Amino acid sequence: MMKAMDKMEWLFCPTCRSKTRVKVFEKTELNNFPLFCPKCKKEVKINVKKFNISIIQEPDTTDAEPINV
Repeated sequence: MMKAMDKMEWLFCPTCRSKTRVKVFEKTELNNFPLFCPKCKKEVKINVKKFNISIIQEPDTTDAEPINV
């Protein structure tokens, strides 16, 4: 059962700042979590620890060199 003192917050989209469908507690830790925003329809990988959100930057595949096989 949830204690009354457990703090809970919604996660907000780092792109458009709207509320997502994910809630986290203060003790929640997420690593490489794919956060989807229903408003802007984008998915961003994030890490969360004690309500601190960090965005995982993925390398841009359009700048990659072609592979010659």
